[in-house]
Amino acid sequence: MSRLDRITSDPSICHGQPVIRGMRYPVENLLELLASGMSIGEILEDYPDLEQDDLLAALEFGALAAGQRRVVPLNAA
Repeated sequence: MSRLDRITSDPSICHGQPVIRGMRYPVENLLELLASGMSIGEILEDYPDLEQDDLLAALEFGALAAGQRRVVPLNAA
């Protein structure tokens, strides 16, 4: 099951960077938090607007991007 529908891109939000559910949480920043060693639980405590599936969507997005597959959010303008 893909969670990529949670990732959106809008030129008026974070300069069009991929973000979680239209909120100002860039996927890149969430991946950096995970890479720094923070657990999903710790991130969810710090950012109560986020859900576990949001972080899993960010990981899925990062995995696809790392595999050099082009990833474009479905509602990209």
